[in-house]
Amino acid sequence: MKHFPVSERSLKLPRPLNLIGNEFLPAASGAEMDVLSPLDGKPFTTIADSGADDIDAAVAAARAAFDGGAWSKLSAAERGRLMLRLSALILDNSEDLAQLETADNGKPIVQSRADMQVTARYFEFYGGAADKVHGEIVPFLQGYNVEVQREPHGVTGHIIPWNYPAQMFGRSVAPALAMGNATVLKPAEDACLTALRIGELAVEAGFPAGALNIVTGRGDVAGKALSEHRGIDFISFTGSPEVGVMIQTAAARNFISCTLELGGKSPQILFEDADLEAAIPVVIKALIQNGGQTCSAGTRALVHRSLWDRVVADLKTAFEGIEASASDETAVLGPLISARQKNRVERYIAEADAPLIARGGIADGTPEGGYYVAPAIFGPCAPDAKIAQEEVFGPVLAMIPFDDEADAIRIANGTEYGLVAAVWTKDGARQQRMAKALRCGQVFINGYGAGGGVELPFGGIRKSGHGREKGFAALLEFSHIKTVVNHHG
Repeated sequence: MKHFPVSERSLKLPRPLNLIGNEFLPAASGAEMDVLSPLDGKPFTTIADSGADDIDAAVAAARAAFDGGAWSKLSAAERGRLMLRLSALILDNSEDLAQLETADNGKPIVQSRADMQVTARYFEFYGGAADKVHGEIVPFLQGYNVEVQREPHGVTGHIIPWNYPAQMFGRSVAPALAMGNATVLKPAEDACLTALRIGELAVEAGFPAGALNIVTGRGDVAGKALSEHRGIDFISFTGSPEVGVMIQTAAARNFISCTLELGGKSPQILFEDADLEAAIPVVIKALIQNGGQTCSAGTRALVHRSLWDRVVADLKTAFEGIEASASDETAVLGPLISARQKNRVERYIAEADAPLIARGGIADGTPEGGYYVAPAIFGPCAPDAKIAQEEVFGPVLAMIPFDDEADAIRIANGTEYGLVAAVWTKDGARQQRMAKALRCGQVFINGYGAGGGVELPFGGIRKSGHGREKGFAALLEFSHIKTVVNHHG
């Protein structure tokens, strides 16, 4: 098997510049920072190491665009056409973008290619939806006409993570633009190259100056400056619960709203009548996709005791054949994003408070210095075991046996999170009871995930955050209601 370190790739790298008011500018300080590829741990380019001055400039450009600039003068249909144009450009450049994503993020090239299709779909979906957010007329007193209108917030701030850089760009920014907001994006410093390249494509597509601004830099500097900026009207954040608390606190101090998507500990629940031939491959994919670095990863397998031995045997056989490797056309599990994340996941594995069922491996010839972790399964786990309660954010599965429906519900709901769950059963009544009883934002019946699920509202409760992204619901999040009462006599 041939592996391809970054040095052997032909990459179309974006310039180490911020996008502010349709100009490509270095950080005000002139500072830059290295970009390390997870594939081999080596630097292969640089990005701007921006600070508060750069965030100030980006917010000012967005404000000018929203308050009387060219962006504010476009109709909803015209905004939609620009977004459809950007969607087409993303598709036209999808292979270059996928190669860039893999070099920057480390995910297998097949996954990066799929991500680019989903990213384009975000701009396609919201481009088509831009002119379809309607108000309403409220029946009221005689002599009055009452309109309820949906309006953009103004300038929206977006802080996105490193696990799906391109997809998260589309998921967060596209609905904000569709509603007419002007945006400032701070991508994660660990993986932001596709965001910068898509910013270049947005300028090519004809977006007016200030509609989309992108500032790279460290989360505790540029990200903090954006979240605390008094010039933004709304903020969208995806990341850890710990940082989510800081984001929400900053928003509260500025009396603005926010959406938070903060991760999960999502269960796959396999009842005694589950179709295991269909379920087992999905359980595996839902864990190892993107190295387990997915907020909605299915990291707990709740298995009815009557199926326990068979499911354990099937998963053990499958996992022992999975190898982490650098990206080629057949890779299914790549490296983790950074040395820090690798060390974190390996610490969870070393300190796991449950028996080890199986571990995969690391492929021969994998570049030294890359951040590779062999996948692992533990079980039977106590429902309150650390490995079954905390978000590892790596290819680690906790298996938990259960006795009956009530037991499954208790265990599934027994974490601080509430993002996604899956129920595997042929019993239609049980499907409905479980969907109602599970405390989370999405429930899948006899499946898991939806190929990006752009059309499906997504978000969580409790420690998984609040607010909804994706689908038409995201347009409502990026707008507010204005009630106009006309007393015409």
